[in-house]
Parts: sequence; structure tokens; C-alpha cells
Amino acid sequence: MKEITVIELKKLKDTEVDFQLIDVREGHEVEICVMGGEHIPMGDVLDNLDKISKTKQVIVHCRSGARSGAICQALEKEGYTNVYNLKGGIIAWATDVDTTLTKY
Repeated sequence: MKEITVIELKKLKDTEVDFQLIDVREGHEVEICVMGGEHIPMGDVLDNLDKISKTKQVIVHCRSGARSGAICQALEKEGYTNVYNLKGGIIAWATDVDTTLTKY
């Protein structure tokens, strides 16, 4: 499984590279804090493959990186070669990039 750090993600966002960011957390978690991207809850990802790009870089995140890692592995089994797990998830983002976000 490929991973990307929050610092690498910040650089992508700053340079406006065309990529897809997917948040696989549950709805109540998204209400606490967000960092952008498309919300597809973990349990719904495999039913929404048509929403996930096979051509551009896809970065998947959750709270800590565990659930998004599992989703990356599942997507790889579906033939995706362009998915990256956000190492440390939104906790790492809130710690190292946007300290205004609420940690939970």
C-alpha cells in the first residue's frame, strides 16, 4: 500500500495538482472537522467505485489512517493502482498542517 504524508498532501494542495481526496470517516466525524475532499463513508466505498478516479492520484483519509489504509487495500484488489493512504489521517493534518481543526 502506498502512503502520503500530510506535508506531501499540503504541497499538492498548494500547487493545485489535480488529485482526488476521499474522506472515509462517518458522518458524525465529518461534522467535527473537515479538510476538504469528497465524503464517502467507509461502508459505502465499494458501492461507489464509479465516483473514484482510476486516472488521477487518489488520496484516502480517515481519522488516524487505519480505516483509509483498509480502503486503499480494498481498492487495490479492485484494480486501482493510483490510491494512497494519508499517513496519520486527519489527526496528523490537525497536528502538523492546520492546528485550528478540532482533534477527536
